[in-house]
Amino acid sequence: MKKYVFKRLITLVPILIGISVVAFLLVRIMPGDAATAYLSNANIPVNEKNIQIAIKNLGLDKPIIVQYFDWIKNVLQFDLGTSYISKNLVSEELLSGLKYTMMLAATSLLWIFVISIPLGMYSAIHPGKKVDNLSRIFAFVGSSMPTFWLGFLLVQFFSIKLGILPVAGAEKLSNIILPSITLAFGYIPTYSRILRNSLLENMKSPSVTYARARGISERKILFNNVLRNSLIPIITSLGMNFGGMLSGSVIVENVFSWPGLGRVIVGSISQRDYPMIQGYIILMAVIFILSNLLADLACASIDSRIRLEG
Repeated sequence: MKKYVFKRLITLVPILIGISVVAFLLVRIMPGDAATAYLSNANIPVNEKNIQIAIKNLGLDKPIIVQYFDWIKNVLQFDLGTSYISKNLVSEELLSGLKYTMMLAATSLLWIFVISIPLGMYSAIHPGKKVDNLSRIFAFVGSSMPTFWLGFLLVQFFSIKLGILPVAGAEKLSNIILPSITLAFGYIPTYSRILRNSLLENMKSPSVTYARARGISERKILFNNVLRNSLIPIITSLGMNFGGMLSGSVIVENVFSWPGLGRVIVGSISQRDYPMIQGYIILMAVIFILSNLLADLACASIDSRIRLEG
């Protein structure tokens, strides 16, 4: 296992380097320039003299390669710079928003597991039945409905019409119900179908045939022989999609005024807060990579063949 983990970590190094280059260059090709954005957000008159002073203070007068290495040196020391808007450390702003975004994502994952796993198992045990057909329709609707539209529908029904759930904010535990359901809705039918298909495939394996020949009940076969291996595609897909879930929460957080990373980055982009944008890209990239790595390790712990093949 240690060798497997080491090999996986080594492959991440060039990926992180490439992402850092993209994050650094992206703000250089965005409309406007960092010096003007810095002055505007600091309420300092934008004139030639002040622009030149800002360029020097921000180190923008140095060669581009020197700017990159100065920036990456600070990043490695967990110094992502200072926000042009709030004047706070970028790392502090991002961690503050990340706490709420992770809370939202974790609650969404709970909805996904609680609903998709029983639904997928039932559909696999009763293929072609009413529930299986309904889950297929549910999968189509869930994958095609825009997140923001679902959010507005939930607000209209549960908050405005029934008045039983709050519309926005994060003051109470009940505030997380609607945004978490909105974020999870598109994933639930997808994962239920993945599990269903995986269960049906594993039920045809020789080991299951042998277990049936020995007279073992279908229930024991399902839970002891089939479900364990059938969860591997779910775990792999969750690892690949967890980072996407966090970045996809941008829309949900803005619909429900949830104080997470989504609201932070939208405000930063609109006001050209370049250090915050760079920090957000780096943070999301690290989360993407770590979630995939953890999914690989989880799959390797379930199935030793993955370690051997890795």
